[in-house]
Amino acid sequence: MKEIQSEFNILSRSLIENRMQPLQSGTRLISLDAMRGFTIAAMILVNYPGSWEHLYHPLEHAEWHGITPTDLIFPFFLFIVGTSITLSFTKLQEKGTPKKDIYKKTVFRALKIFAVGILLGLIPHFDFESIRIAGVLQRISIVFFVCAFVYLNTSFRTQAWLGAITLIVYWLVMTLIPTPGIGEVRLDKGVNLAAWVDSILLPGRMWQGTWDPEGILSTFPSIVTGITGLLAGQLLLSKRTSYEKSILLMIAGFGAVTAGYIWHLTFPVNKNLWSSSFVLVTSGLASLSMGAFYYIVDIRNHTSWTKPGIIFGANAIAIYFLSDVVSILFYTIPFGGAPFNVHFLSILTDADVAPKLASMLYAVIFVSVNFCIAYFLYKKKIFIRL
Repeated sequence: MKEIQSEFNILSRSLIENRMQPLQSGTRLISLDAMRGFTIAAMILVNYPGSWEHLYHPLEHAEWHGITPTDLIFPFFLFIVGTSITLSFTKLQEKGTPKKDIYKKTVFRALKIFAVGILLGLIPHFDFESIRIAGVLQRISIVFFVCAFVYLNTSFRTQAWLGAITLIVYWLVMTLIPTPGIGEVRLDKGVNLAAWVDSILLPGRMWQGTWDPEGILSTFPSIVTGITGLLAGQLLLSKRTSYEKSILLMIAGFGAVTAGYIWHLTFPVNKNLWSSSFVLVTSGLASLSMGAFYYIVDIRNHTSWTKPGIIFGANAIAIYFLSDVVSILFYTIPFGGAPFNVHFLSILTDADVAPKLASMLYAVIFVSVNFCIAYFLYKKKIFIRL
């Protein structure tokens, strides 16, 4: 822990010296790294409860229209992906790295993430007949790939227009084109246009049988979530002072949330459809959060509480993958006739602990186990670049 504290002290002193100056592309943002790690931790928390039958409402996804804190996690991560692209690619360009080399790295990394997502869907049974092509990591890889090429070849203004036009076109397509076979516009589960497109074009198994939350059409607005992160990253690299950047991030976030809820009146906020209003609301909240993180951590230098996030974020996608592997031990391998989570819940409920609380405590312990893995990798300076 002393080594980690020393690293934080060095970063902190650097930020104190430069917090009123424009951010340099080579500067590491503690706030961004921490936000990435806390987002992954939250993703693991909601993905692995003690029981899916006993969940507090904030720890489960909205049934359909609407939003819960859990629905914010994935778009927050895509927003961070976009911001990270801006910061890291600008650094590469300033070093004189040829664009073709950046393209090669981008393609290779996107393919790696996509392949790991496919592998994750196959574990532990490796049933290739029911393989799922869509998925969380697959969507991350696509958003990363497209946003990287968009950033390298377009300006801030073009990116903003591209994002806006994509959201408008998606809104018009989903609300004006009747679902084939039904003859009317529907936004219900399994009978909307996105579900129909997936049933025709998406190979493999769909997560919900007749539709997939990471399907084809909804991937287009999810790319816009990444683009909003690109824009935030360029604001962070601008010549404005740190305080101005923090304020502008929060103002832009508030404006996006407001616009999103106005759009909700005609195109409801919906994570499964990744509706245009959902993009604005979640990207707006991500921008608000980043502005607050940036102010508290990088400007005010309150960094001590960010250590767990930094450690998780150092191997974010690798830890997400490993958490699924670890879950096999906890959920499927029997210990004394039943999986560990069943024994854990039984012990707590027998002690009169409420089932929902017992389920959440199990999830917290599971996150802690994965934190130990992340800490080991961080301490050994092992950084798995997926």
